[in-house]
Amino acid sequence: MDNVAIFVVEEYQPGPGEPPDTELLGLYEGTPLTERDSWWASGSLPDRISIFRGPLMRHCESREELVEEILVTVVHEIAHHFGIDDDRLHELGWG
Repeated sequence: MDNVAIFVVEEYQPGPGEPPDTELLGLYEGTPLTERDSWWASGSLPDRISIFRGPLMRHCESREELVEEILVTVVHEIAHHFGIDDDRLHELGWG
């Protein structure tokens, strides 16, 4: 991966129009590789992957479960960078 920043963030902050109790484990923000054209390279900011610590900790009951969920979440968000959508990720077992 090139020009991708990965952050660990405490909590997801829902955007306008989202329910205030929305919890995400991770979020990809950027332009997937499959949607980039020659215009993309000229001055584009890095894509951003955020992994949300609080929801992950609340979602898991053991350290082992947490480690596995972090792996799944990171792979899931990286897959979005490569242009793989949620439906396909669920089919592949990375939902």
